[in-house]
Amino acid sequence: MLFYDCVTAPNPRRARMFIAEKGLDIETREISIANGEQLSDAFTAVNPHATLPVLVTDEGTALTENLGIAAYLESRFPEPPLLGRTPDEKGQVLMWNSIVEQQGGKPIAETLRNRHPAFADRAIPGPIHYAQIPELAQRGTARVVHFFTLLEKRLAASPYVAGPEFTLADISAFVFVDFARVIKARIPTENSATLAWFETVSARPSAQL
Repeated sequence: MLFYDCVTAPNPRRARMFIAEKGLDIETREISIANGEQLSDAFTAVNPHATLPVLVTDEGTALTENLGIAAYLESRFPEPPLLGRTPDEKGQVLMWNSIVEQQGGKPIAETLRNRHPAFADRAIPGPIHYAQIPELAQRGTARVVHFFTLLEKRLAASPYVAGPEFTLADISAFVFVDFARVIKARIPTENSATLAWFETVSARPSAQL
């Protein structure tokens, strides 16, 4: 297998943490988004969508989405389980991972990409250049506030995002919460359940990557 990574971006970090939680040692190539290497001919030959992460499987398939990468690795290396064991658990993990992506990851990205000068004409990842829309940044900021409220309510009722065990949903939530610092958004001080969860996940070796 071959893993294409970018140490500064949140989505590759999600895959990197998943790989580490599985205890796998996969050959890695660093692609610098800051230097525009994801748009190079060499990389778009691997992933025409010009996005990261990418896992090239032993069968030669390029998996270009976190969920696909997680499903492949979980199938090949089922222990420890990060997508649930029972049908109910699997459904909960994928449901909460989707909620975290849509309610957390997306508004954080919208805020950053539609506000920061470095993303002028790069408001959406990929090979096509899109102009920034300031109103999306404003909306994104408001949505991030709602995300922290949603996460606090969930973690006040559950030790981890999808249930009693650490899963992919926690990896996604942790990475997005941590990355929210780039838009100057942090866990509110009164959100005690989220702060405790964040401290617990931060102590995991995979979170240091």
